[in-house]
Amino acid sequence: MIRTSAWLSAGLGALAICPAQAQQLPQPPVAAKKPHEVKAPFGAVRQDPYYWLRDDTRKDPEMLAYLNAENAYANAVLAPTKPLQDALYNEIVGRIKQDDSSVPYRKKGYWYYSRFETGADYPIVARRKGTMDAPEQILLDEPKMAEGKGFFAVSAQDVSPNDTLLAYAEDTVGRRQYTIRVKDIATGALKADAIPNAEPDFAWADDSRTIFYVEKDPTTLLGKRVKAHVLGTPLSADRMVYEEKDDTFYMSLKKTTSGQYICIVLQSTVSNEERCAPAAKPTSFTVLAPRERDFLYSSDHVGGQWTIRTNWQAPNYRLMIVSDADAAKGRAAWKDIVPTSADVFIENFQPFDGFLAIEERSGGNKRLRLLAKGGKSSFVEADEPAYAMTLDVNKESGTPWVRYTYDSLRTPETTYEVNAATGERKVLKVQPVTGYDPDKYVTERIWAPARDGTKIPVSLIYAKGFRKDGTAPLFQYAYGSYGYSSDPYFAPAWPSLLDRGMVYAIAHIRGGQEMGRKWYDDGHLAKKVNSFTDFIDVTRFLVDQGYTRKGRVAAMGGSAGGLLMGAVANMAPQDYKVIVAQVPFVDVVTTMLDPTIPLTTGEYDEWGNPEQKQWYDIMLAYSPYDNVTAKDYPSLFVGTGLWDSQVQYYEPTKWVAKLRATKTDSNPLVYRINMEAGHGGKSGRFRRYRDQAEYMAFALDQLGVK
Repeated sequence: MIRTSAWLSAGLGALAICPAQAQQLPQPPVAAKKPHEVKAPFGAVRQDPYYWLRDDTRKDPEMLAYLNAENAYANAVLAPTKPLQDALYNEIVGRIKQDDSSVPYRKKGYWYYSRFETGADYPIVARRKGTMDAPEQILLDEPKMAEGKGFFAVSAQDVSPNDTLLAYAEDTVGRRQYTIRVKDIATGALKADAIPNAEPDFAWADDSRTIFYVEKDPTTLLGKRVKAHVLGTPLSADRMVYEEKDDTFYMSLKKTTSGQYICIVLQSTVSNEERCAPAAKPTSFTVLAPRERDFLYSSDHVGGQWTIRTNWQAPNYRLMIVSDADAAKGRAAWKDIVPTSADVFIENFQPFDGFLAIEERSGGNKRLRLLAKGGKSSFVEADEPAYAMTLDVNKESGTPWVRYTYDSLRTPETTYEVNAATGERKVLKVQPVTGYDPDKYVTERIWAPARDGTKIPVSLIYAKGFRKDGTAPLFQYAYGSYGYSSDPYFAPAWPSLLDRGMVYAIAHIRGGQEMGRKWYDDGHLAKKVNSFTDFIDVTRFLVDQGYTRKGRVAAMGGSAGGLLMGAVANMAPQDYKVIVAQVPFVDVVTTMLDPTIPLTTGEYDEWGNPEQKQWYDIMLAYSPYDNVTAKDYPSLFVGTGLWDSQVQYYEPTKWVAKLRATKTDSNPLVYRINMEAGHGGKSGRFRRYRDQAEYMAFALDQLGVK
């Protein structure tokens, strides 16, 4: 049982948490310990006294009482920071243009865009026919749709080929179990068709009556079956198109840029397979290239040919083409157009009628390359040492203009168009940031030595006038998993840190792909510990170089980056004053032993399969929950969502409970549970900034920054 006195006391009056203040903290909640054995197939047994905090129904009264007690305790501990929270929130939101709108893009004679009204959390999605002076057609009035809902998100939307119907995927829980709905654009009326428990991607057939969708397993939430639904018919009559038997593969749907094909995309960590059918007659899906371990590819179709990005005999990937006539011959018919390179990693591409736009990574930055059919290449230039270029919405292939965005830690998102034939470049929009002057700040890229000699790229930003004398506080972020690269994007919160004298740093640690595929390979599976030591070594280098000093460092990561935070807290607690871990993946072994949990089976090649002793031992050696010991830890802020489908709420809950019972320090440990959200936190444009202001205020307060 939870100690009643403890969780009742958490609701008492707020008491100060600043170390300089002498007031006593309220007593934190105490979770009961109950015997439970976690067994591995080869015979290993671990005791997990907090396993009882897992409740898949999320209805157990004792579990909910503990979560509510933690929230009440968080309220009490954080109360003294409320003025700082409010100041941060008002600063962040004050930089956001209230009545903003996206840059319109053209598709089949319509201009599509979204716009926010002042104060609105959700956008209005609309289009205009022919020109932006034409009457507006509202496709989705999301503010009205979200009324009365604790969580609301539209994750995908697509207009039918005949331009009369809109299909969209809606989530009102935060568990990423979407319902696909269909709306008549002219009348605004919803069709009776509603497809529940679906992935957020779907595809229209050319008849504008048939929708292909991915049905999820209700327990694992994995996409399992592709079905075809004909509007006006019962769901029970939906045609089974494909069923995936291998739970290590994720499944999605896409339509090619040409609009001529619908493709089923099957993806695991080490293998891909695409099955495509003509959108005009999608009765039979043909495999573009059969799955094979350690063979990855993705495709798109324009102008009678397929363009394919693949790692086939190309660790950093290459681009290949095959004509429609030869596509059935398989991989043997593919021809190189961009060969592989040891120094350049090909991350993405977009085919146009006369050229290719390519996203590639070099020197830790993501840049844009334009490749003409004749083989001539040109690069879009950047003026900053650390930046990111990303292809934007390009719905029409018969144009020389490529739309992309440019960001840096210092530069707000800027949307450009560049002409592939002439090189002319147009600025379409600079994201307005009220009261922000980029000339007040400096961004740089440095290289920190890891303990094995590897140079780790680090993106930094600070206010002009900063001196490397060790006095500045530092906020260091990283992710470092799944090959996901942490690009130096602008965010409206950064100036609030920088104007208070902080240095903000992104450590591009191994496990991402900032430096190519080997960067990822050297940061997962048996080499996962490199991600953790890279982060620690970056911190120590920044201290050595005078960017900060010991006792002035805050660290932050989320999800798999929360695993990083948990490992760092165990391995080098003395290097950090405060750690923020959002939706952290911290109970690695127990989670990966349970194939009913979403993401488990699809990630054996990311973390290892602990049903095998080799991987069990490797994962157990770094799993944050399993390695909590009796020692001093930094101040900790941990956040989760009750309905999280990616990292289940009970992982951080168990971790916090064990930390409370084990750690020897008196530093505050705050646990915030959002009872109405999932992995991404609260929905809406502004609500998430309340959460951000809360953990930022906690970190700043612990660092003595006001």
